[in-house]
Amino acid sequence: MTSTATAPGPTAPAPGPAPPSPPDGRDRAGGRSGLLGLLDLPGQGIRAIIRSAATTPGRLTVIAVGLVLLALVAGLVATLSVQNRDNTITGVIDHREPLAAASQQVYRSLSDADATAASAFLSIGTEPPELRQRYERDIAEAGAALAKAASDSGDVADAAGPVDVLNQSLPVYTGLVETARSNNRLGYPVGASYLREASELMRAKILPAAQDLYRVDTEKLIEEQDSATGFPWLAVILMVALLAALVVAQVYLTRRTNRLLNVGLVVATAAVVVSLLWGSVALIVQGSLVGGGQDDGSHRVDVLVRARIAALQARADETLTLVARGDGAAYEKDFGTNAVQLAGADGQGGLLAEARSLIPDGDGAKKVADATKAANDWFQAHKQVRSRDDSGQYQEAVDLAVLEDKTDGSAPAFRRLDDSLQDAIDVGRQEFLDSTHNGDRALTLLAPGLAVLAIVAAAGVTMGIRERLREYR
Repeated sequence: MTSTATAPGPTAPAPGPAPPSPPDGRDRAGGRSGLLGLLDLPGQGIRAIIRSAATTPGRLTVIAVGLVLLALVAGLVATLSVQNRDNTITGVIDHREPLAAASQQVYRSLSDADATAASAFLSIGTEPPELRQRYERDIAEAGAALAKAASDSGDVADAAGPVDVLNQSLPVYTGLVETARSNNRLGYPVGASYLREASELMRAKILPAAQDLYRVDTEKLIEEQDSATGFPWLAVILMVALLAALVVAQVYLTRRTNRLLNVGLVVATAAVVVSLLWGSVALIVQGSLVGGGQDDGSHRVDVLVRARIAALQARADETLTLVARGDGAAYEKDFGTNAVQLAGADGQGGLLAEARSLIPDGDGAKKVADATKAANDWFQAHKQVRSRDDSGQYQEAVDLAVLEDKTDGSAPAFRRLDDSLQDAIDVGRQEFLDSTHNGDRALTLLAPGLAVLAIVAAAGVTMGIRERLREYR
């Protein structure tokens, strides 16, 4: 049996090595793949823009996009700047100035409460009801004003410390005063010691904290006023740059197309010019009025408040000198210091003179003149009080110092001084509010107006360039 051999069939070629991948992550089509391809997109876009800008339609497109973006950015920045300024002025009127007034009221009420407690202590027999009511009213007003002044202590770090001192020390002070009153009614001499301890707490700790709180709130008020009158550099620079870019674009189009005007770009330019003129006039008027409110209002009020603080401190010194009964030389020395601060030496200089120079006319000037006369009457009455006390006529000195019905006494003269200063402060506050309100009105509709004009400018650029692009189709 024979076998037949079969010829072997063709063998499949062995698989060869894979072709090498293109370098730098490129695919076989010559591009980059995956994440590397994404990284190329910005560069490709820039190159595409450069290639496009080599042609006139491409250059026009780039000009249009740039002008529209600049118009929208400039309009947004200007609108936000004006709106922020408007919000700042509103905050000054509705929040910051009332807080400064409340902190001033804290000092005034506490200082008057101290002087009133000493006056009541000097009275013979039953404590006069009117003095007791005045003291209680002062403490209640101080508490209410402190609650208002402390409302933003969480936002203003420097105000937190004084507020804490006042909240902790005021109950201690009122407790000492009540202990002094109780001992005084029973005829115990230790009552005077308690009253002097209470007054020392007031003068050494409470009033300095109240003065710090007033200083913090006043500085914050001035800071916000300055912010409301600052120059909006970024918005103005962007608007001027936009105006210059529009002019350059129109010059370029005139040379390329031999057309004198492009209606769309003219409309855009007019919108920018209106924005600059309207904004400039409004901001100048607003800055002038708010600055006037600072100079003629809050600055004057600050001088008058400091004058009133000096007067209140001097009044407390006057009554405590009598409470000390021969041991009040330190109080009398403080009275002299505060009197000089208030009215200067021999009636020359001092805070009252500064107030007269700042308020030359109007109701405020009349109130300051009344305060100056009342201060002179008070100082003359004080000399009589000290003369009687030093000569051994203690009760006559007390009557002259605390009785309101003695027309030549110290108490009515001081009351006229305090009332006149308060009236002058009220006039200054009203002038501040009137000027600042008018400054706020100068910005009426400016923010939305600038936004609309920016949109008009962007639309004008779009329409103006689009008409030129159609000529190339």
